[in-house]
Amino acid sequence: YGTGCFLLMNTGQQAMDSSHRMLTTIGWQRQGQTTYLLEGSIFMGGATVQWLRDGLGLISSSDEIEALAASVADSGGVYLVPAHTGLGAPYWDPYARGALLGMSRGSNRAHIARAALEAIAFQSAEVLSAMEKDAGAHLCELRVDGGAARNDLMLQFQADLLGVPVVRPQITETTALGAAYLAGLAVGFWHDEAELTSMWRAERRFEPTIAADQRAALLTGWRRAVDRCRHWLEPD
Repeated sequence: YGTGCFLLMNTGQQAMDSSHRMLTTIGWQRQGQTTYLLEGSIFMGGATVQWLRDGLGLISSSDEIEALAASVADSGGVYLVPAHTGLGAPYWDPYARGALLGMSRGSNRAHIARAALEAIAFQSAEVLSAMEKDAGAHLCELRVDGGAARNDLMLQFQADLLGVPVVRPQITETTALGAAYLAGLAVGFWHDEAELTSMWRAERRFEPTIAADQRAALLTGWRRAVDRCRHWLEPD
């Protein structure tokens, strides 16, 4: 959960071709072996919050959004589809454009803030669903990282949408940590991957709290909103 969002699944030494519009990429190379990943890419993650701050002036700093969003019980039926630069996985639609849908006379800035955080989770849930189909297996927990992973409200909503626990580690800058681990392995500072695994620590675990029918209704609303944004700029 950074400026964009990227979901990665380790497929080992075998490159997997996705049937659900995920990307096949190289994770790392070590000791003559290449480890491959499936990747799902979302263009607007934390960038959605930046847009509320810099584009709309809804907040003055990014860390204000959680308190603002938490001041309402839910989004009040508001959906924000942050397709400002098109949609990434699993749609890959460069002609899509962003939209704010479902507003009523009672909608306010807090509902928009909450819809922005929920949009990050909705997009991630769609990518995860596609990746589960490729893997032929269901996720048992999601381990998260990145700057936006410090947002408790968003991670709770993510757990609710997925129906599985979301686990935040003590160190959320995992990309930098991973690069440091690989460098350390290369020079012998750490002995092997098992030693690295032993150092991982969870900081908080978010358990799902909503029923399956409520989860399905939320995702149905999101997909309806996305459908209205797709192909917006597509030439005749």
